[in-house]
Amino acid sequence: MEWITALKKAIDFMEKNLCNNISADDVAKEVCISSFYLQKGFAIVTGFSLMEYVRNRRLYNAAQDILKNEEKIIEIAYKYCYETPESFTKAFTRFHGVSPKIARDDSAKLVLFNSFVIKLTLDGGKIMNYRITQT
Repeated sequence: MEWITALKKAIDFMEKNLCNNISADDVAKEVCISSFYLQKGFAIVTGFSLMEYVRNRRLYNAAQDILKNEEKIIEIAYKYCYETPESFTKAFTRFHGVSPKIARDDSAKLVLFNSFVIKLTLDGGKIMNYRITQT
């Protein structure tokens, strides 16, 4: 149960800090687990590394901001911790398949990447009535 709680706390911390420059070590410190074990456990459960998850969430949120058409693309790039507009455009294009400018102008179909929700479901534990027969 501790792992489930730790993963939920890690996801909450990453979601709250998408616009801040965070590292896997920052997330690990927040949930009081070694960075190595948190990254391994997160990858096993989700299929994504911690920073891959953060990057994908940032690019999805950036796309939402671009579609609102209120901020300049360069401001959105800096908001989501990209050091240059070029690096943002390259990452955005790889993730969504179109550049930020085309996404804004043409309202292209963009990749959906919602926040993870951890749920625990237990099945089984039922008593079976059985008998062994010889044939």
